[in-house]
Amino acid sequence: MKSQLVNEIGGQRTFVLVLDPREEAFAALTAFAVDQKIGSASLTAIGAFEKATVGWFDPDAKTYRKIPIDEQCEVLSAIGDVALGDDDKPSLHVHAVLGLSDGTTRGGHLLDGIVRPTLEITLVEAPGHLRRSKRPDLGVALIDLDD
Repeated sequence: MKSQLVNEIGGQRTFVLVLDPREEAFAALTAFAVDQKIGSASLTAIGAFEKATVGWFDPDAKTYRKIPIDEQCEVLSAIGDVALGDDDKPSLHVHAVLGLSDGTTRGGHLLDGIVRPTLEITLVEAPGHLRRSKRPDLGVALIDLDD
């Protein structure tokens, strides 16, 4: 992965990241957020994966139903955020729409994606920090604005 700080003003940094083939996107983004000590940010991305897994949240089961995509796909849109988790480490929440070769799409919560040939991400840090807390009643961690 290559990264570049392209803007910094008033406690807000903007980075552009370019992931390399075979990198796992979710892990690479998480490692970058940890390395840069990012506690609050939004992100957008485009590119492609050779395979990926998205998830659909099942509120009754309180877990994600995995939707594997075992073919080359375009990252038509990926949006998400970064907040500090209960462990005080950056926690990503990313949704993606992936385009298949026949023009259909798959989408959901991005669980993993193996980059091929690239993934281009713009990450905009916000001043301050957000907290993502586990909600046992829902089975998922959500941003807690009261924290």
